[in-house]
Amino acid sequence: MGLLRGIGAFLKGLLYALDGLRKVLHFILLLILFGALLAASHTMLPIVPRSAALELAPLGRIVEEESGDPLERALADAFGEEEQETRLRDLIDVVDHARDDGRIRALVLNLDGLDRAGLPALQDLARSIRWFRESGKKVYAHGQMFTQRQYYLAAQADEVYLDPFGFVLLDGYAYYRSYLRGALDKLAVDVNVFKMGSHKSGPDTWTRSDMSREDRENARIWVGALWDSYKADVAAARGLEPGLIQAYSDEAVAGVRATGGDLAQYALARGLVDGLKTREEFEKIVAAVAGEDEDTGSYKAVDWHPYLSIVRSDEALAGSEDQNVAVIVASGEILDGEQPPGLVGGDTLAAQLRDVRENDDYSAVVLRIDSPGGSVMASEVIRREVAALVAAGKPVVASMATVAASGGYYIAMDADRIIAAPTTITGSIGVYAVIPTFQRTLAKIGITSDGFGTTDLAGATELDRELGHEARQIMQASVEHAYRSFVDGVARARGRRPEEIDSLAQGRVWTGADARAAGIVDELGDVDEAIAAAAKLAGLEKGYGVIWVERSTSWRDAIAMRLRVAAAWLVRSVAPRRLQLPGLGSAMSEVRGLLALAAQGRPVYLCSCGVD
Repeated sequence: MGLLRGIGAFLKGLLYALDGLRKVLHFILLLILFGALLAASHTMLPIVPRSAALELAPLGRIVEEESGDPLERALADAFGEEEQETRLRDLIDVVDHARDDGRIRALVLNLDGLDRAGLPALQDLARSIRWFRESGKKVYAHGQMFTQRQYYLAAQADEVYLDPFGFVLLDGYAYYRSYLRGALDKLAVDVNVFKMGSHKSGPDTWTRSDMSREDRENARIWVGALWDSYKADVAAARGLEPGLIQAYSDEAVAGVRATGGDLAQYALARGLVDGLKTREEFEKIVAAVAGEDEDTGSYKAVDWHPYLSIVRSDEALAGSEDQNVAVIVASGEILDGEQPPGLVGGDTLAAQLRDVRENDDYSAVVLRIDSPGGSVMASEVIRREVAALVAAGKPVVASMATVAASGGYYIAMDADRIIAAPTTITGSIGVYAVIPTFQRTLAKIGITSDGFGTTDLAGATELDRELGHEARQIMQASVEHAYRSFVDGVARARGRRPEEIDSLAQGRVWTGADARAAGIVDELGDVDEAIAAAAKLAGLEKGYGVIWVERSTSWRDAIAMRLRVAAAWLVRSVAPRRLQLPGLGSAMSEVRGLLALAAQGRPVYLCSCGVD
């Protein structure tokens, strides 16, 4: 026994020692981690030569607001991970500042890393590039290839060069959707849909195998409008007829054959580029204007991201005015509660609006919206705060970016004024709820449900049972009520009769230009025009300031939020009542969305519109 006690004591001591070592190593790791974060957060202002070119190189997706919490972004910076999102405002501010910087002699567009961007975002950035050109400074673009989005910006340059082995891809806009009805039938999944709006096509993904007539007719209008706008903008920038942009795509087969399969020559022959140059040849062209870097043999260049720190430093030194317009961004799907950046949390955005209402430094508000919609409850929570701002005498102007549809329109409707870009996707005034049930799926493997409840509603919404008749009636009544509230709210805000708004609603999707013609948008314009409108409504003079209100999320809050997300994922992964479906390729995102809708237990309305 003594020997056993000795061995036990030894093992116990060893475990204590190992646990202590683990804690020490953990502490050291945390010190290294936070040291790296602090180092990453300490940004040195770059040295700008007396003569240089500013290189604008957006990466990933151009967004109104970067997604993810501050900790996530800090870690990415600390470990040198490539950013997958670039904030539109940062790009615009850099170009606008460089326009008046005597050291910056030229702007170079490096668009190889640009992945996605909505047309309104491209148009806003293109406007700043045009202003840069109008100042008398040169703009150059060079690419190994140009996708359609990349080329939109490249076309704004004075000179556009393409690699001799490159190509320009202008394939137009497409609107294709995945439909899961066939797969769900094979899996014996029942999808219960409750909706209001003949053109509300969101549930079609789960209930149909093809595109509905209403969805096709509506989409043909707004997709065509986007493409017409794209062609007109590019043609104007390049001094071409819009029909030549259409012909470039439609006649590509014959054109490429005429050049012997040389895609670069085809782009050159059609006037889309000014020359075919290697990167080294292009650098010599820019060096003749910006100066040559003797160390590299290239042109003297300043990367836009370090240059942004100069812009922000100058803004900080300028300070704030006594009277300010607050700009608050609502970017992403609208969800209940608190949400990280990249999503619109009902409570999160409401708190921002409330803080501005209670702060005397702000005289007016611009709500910058880039959202396809989401939860009815979250949208209503935000709408109430917008109405409270207006009631408090602080004008609110809703500024619509790429998308402000369904819930994105809902949170805008009580603003004093709604301003959209001509190519904004908006409207989609309609409501639907989706609840899937899996009783037939489970029955295939011998799992059945039996029992009783103390009321007619007890257990009526369990996913392993057929949805009860009473629950169906309640859900449909709830959706109808939400739709009436939506239509009545728009009618009240627009000074129209509910019957008029109902005829415009029904889930139809509009471009900003068409929405303006229909009277559900007040003006066409960008965020700068929205800011000017808000200042005018507040009676502000020229000396007012503009403050983009950022989310006040501390690292502690960010870590807590990440832990909550991880915990929720763990619960979803191990909960016995949740069904895990096999992979269905890209369609799985739709299935996950369906399950998420069911889990919310309340009507939501989402805009399923989008173009590739």
